[in-house]
Amino acid sequence: METKWWHDAVVYQIYPRSFCDANGDGIGDLAGIIGKLDYLKTLGVEVIWLSPVFKSPMDDNGYDISDYCDIAPEFGTLAEMDTLIAEAQERGIRIVIDLVVNHTSDEHPWFVEARKSKDNPYRDYYIWRAPGEGGAPPDVQRAAFGGSAWEFDAATGEYYYHLFSKRQPDLNWANPKVQAEVHRMMNWWLDRDIGGFRMDVIDLIGKDVDRGITTNGPRLHELLREMNAATFGHRDVLTVGETWSATPAIAKLYSDPARRELSMVFQFEHVTITHDPEHGKWKPRAFDLVEFKRVMTKWQTELADSGWNSLFWCNHDLPRAVSKYGDDGRYRVESAKMLATALHCLKGTPYVYQGEELGMTNVRFDSIEAYRDIESLGHYRERIAAGVAHEAMMEGIYANGRDNARTPMHWDASPNAGFTRGEPWIPVNPNYVGINAEAALADPDSVFHHYRRLISIRKAHPVIVYGDYLPLFDDHPQLFAYERRLGDERIVVINNFSGETVELDLPPELQGVAGDCLIHNYDVPPRLDARLALKPYESFAIAVRASAN
Repeated sequence: METKWWHDAVVYQIYPRSFCDANGDGIGDLAGIIGKLDYLKTLGVEVIWLSPVFKSPMDDNGYDISDYCDIAPEFGTLAEMDTLIAEAQERGIRIVIDLVVNHTSDEHPWFVEARKSKDNPYRDYYIWRAPGEGGAPPDVQRAAFGGSAWEFDAATGEYYYHLFSKRQPDLNWANPKVQAEVHRMMNWWLDRDIGGFRMDVIDLIGKDVDRGITTNGPRLHELLREMNAATFGHRDVLTVGETWSATPAIAKLYSDPARRELSMVFQFEHVTITHDPEHGKWKPRAFDLVEFKRVMTKWQTELADSGWNSLFWCNHDLPRAVSKYGDDGRYRVESAKMLATALHCLKGTPYVYQGEELGMTNVRFDSIEAYRDIESLGHYRERIAAGVAHEAMMEGIYANGRDNARTPMHWDASPNAGFTRGEPWIPVNPNYVGINAEAALADPDSVFHHYRRLISIRKAHPVIVYGDYLPLFDDHPQLFAYERRLGDERIVVINNFSGETVELDLPPELQGVAGDCLIHNYDVPPRLDARLALKPYESFAIAVRASAN
């Protein structure tokens, strides 16, 4: 496998609205990010994935873009964006920007023109259809945020298609002019020295609406190969696609270097196994570690020789990792460290979402009025109207709502967690007094410093980056354990995913093997004795000495 700079790098995702507010208006901004670059340098990350900062009416917090080549005033200016790119580079950090090209805002000039008349030159930049019988929508397709995927436009008497908000009309990627416009914009940003693109819902751009095909459409990979050739293919950048529909076989199509599409994709199978088959994430299923291990092992093994994995617990759309997979109460610190070790010792590129390195948790606001997420609010209204109890819907939002990840970053114990001098755009999680960056930096045993050590360990041990993955204890309901092997180098990683003490016998080939503990989350470094007794959420990685191989 050809080595790439992003193979041993760690990516840190910033949701700008909630990261750091420098001007006191309650909304995070580019100046705030610039002011925290040294913090990220200390953590050791080499890439920042920056959620959208483009000009937008903010119907979906920036994922509805009205100008791809300008910055939203609440975030700053284009000059500040250039400063961020340059200042990050001085610290060895690249900026990857969010490419949102499945759809635009309804305030984008293309759509403003498109809705003026049926023969407007921009009409076919979007997807329009005549009404169905009696003026009904053309078909029964649904939008991800609730309601029909079709919105009637009275000016021309037709419906336009939107897989998300009605203010996010889908682009028509069957139109070569749309391709050319997007390619031109991408090159404009690449020429400004960004480090690559995270591609929002990129598996949707090949859709065939009339056949009801939204994901993995017939022209998807052709479109991506053409994008690669026209824009980033000859540049040394990172590209990662958001692909909720990906299987390992499909992921290889995206990320096999020989196909010239993307560097890697985000797959979500380990996330969706916790969702109810009928009601989705709004009716969570209990976390099943054995099922989770089967998913992770499948992806680790099937992408071992071609393609590349993205490793993540959470992002701006998902709940906080320690609340979802660990224990955000008594064992918050121990389980947050365990989750970090379990993920960062796998093969692939790890992603850290802002606040994850502090062990930030989900939030339970008392009222639905405190929530800001368009998805949560839309589904709340729709499901309450359908007879779902308020309490049941709130439990779904508490568990999986997107605002769990979007409460402001905890910088210190001062009012509003040091995020802003003003009124934050969304309330701060009340537990910030005990969970914040200032306290974490001062505590050498904090979750932050555990992440920092893990990032350093990846750099020092090629076996973590390129080694084979061998699962251990496949059917154990509480342990996620595996070996990594590369030549003579071996690392054993054992993680207790429970709040109980777990005792077990090691496989004979590991019993009494000499090794050096690389990282652990309790006071006493463990050893590979014949029988292990693991404390609640105990986790460690041991490098087996060459003489023991």
